[in-house]
Amino acid sequence: MSVYEYKGAVPLGAITTFRLTNLVEEAVKAFQAWRISRATVGSLQRLSDRELSDIGLIRADIARVADQMARR
Repeated sequence: MSVYEYKGAVPLGAITTFRLTNLVEEAVKAFQAWRISRATVGSLQRLSDRELSDIGLIRADIARVADQMARR
């Protein structure tokens, strides 16, 4: 991959538009991670203690597992 370095002036508002776009993208990513985390917590909480034990978890592990799933 090559990089082209542009040393000229950028159009008025280009940097602001770029920063706003990045802000929106980060907000969307955070929202998606939150949704995944909540879905994971909900799914695991509906399992019985026996079912959780079958997959090697206890109730105290649910938050940690949900956090890991959201980070993927």
